[in-house]
Amino acid sequence: MSTVITITNQKGGTGKTTTAAALLAGLSAKGHSVLGIDFDPQMNLTYAVEGKEGYSIYGILIKENQASDAIQHTKEHGDFIIGSQYLSSIGTVLTGPGSEFRLREQLAPVRDKYEYIIIDTPPALGILTVNALTASDKVVIPVQASMYDIQGIVQLGDTIAQVKQYTNRDIVVDGILVTRYNARLVLSRYLTKNLRDTIAPKLKTKIYHTTIRDAVGIREAAMEQRSMFAYAPDSPGVEDYRHFVDEFLSDK
Repeated sequence: MSTVITITNQKGGTGKTTTAAALLAGLSAKGHSVLGIDFDPQMNLTYAVEGKEGYSIYGILIKENQASDAIQHTKEHGDFIIGSQYLSSIGTVLTGPGSEFRLREQLAPVRDKYEYIIIDTPPALGILTVNALTASDKVVIPVQASMYDIQGIVQLGDTIAQVKQYTNRDIVVDGILVTRYNARLVLSRYLTKNLRDTIAPKLKTKIYHTTIRDAVGIREAAMEQRSMFAYAPDSPGVEDYRHFVDEFLSDK
């Protein structure tokens, strides 16, 4: 049975999609079987991994298609199910009792085929994120070392607590990943310490030892629809993500 991991933060610009792409590429390069799912109507991860037009996660959620019918094979990021702009209106479709379990139910037939399933979520705490959390074993929270991001994590923690109470008692927050970190800035160091000392204990989790520096190579790799590890292996930020993948695996 695979480990399902949701990458989430209700604030945009924290590095969710980049982190999802890094995990997909990094785990795949190490020989692990992986499936990525783009759960964001903006479809940034679909573009980054060069997903092709076809059956999408939206069709799976509304039961038009089976998950196995929608799986695509990418060159550097493992298997993938593309997103859809129609996900923005999924709240009008997924209603009523049990709607939070739709993704879990639809993924059940393919879970045994993969070691890891990585879900990239939208910057919102709606039915999509709740579905992803309900289907997941672990959560990774990317966050910038900024006051606004820290405030948002508290709200996300409340949502995760509700999911744990009502729809998925086994879900755990694997860790908080600090992105766009600048060790030269006092504010970055201060806020990261605050995350470690105050926020992480409230979520019963940890701050990953690895912090991610901002780097042009990471953004260029996404634009070129390449694995960051193949496109810019010597970029400082890519080096950080390589260490993060290793740290993520070492905790298992």
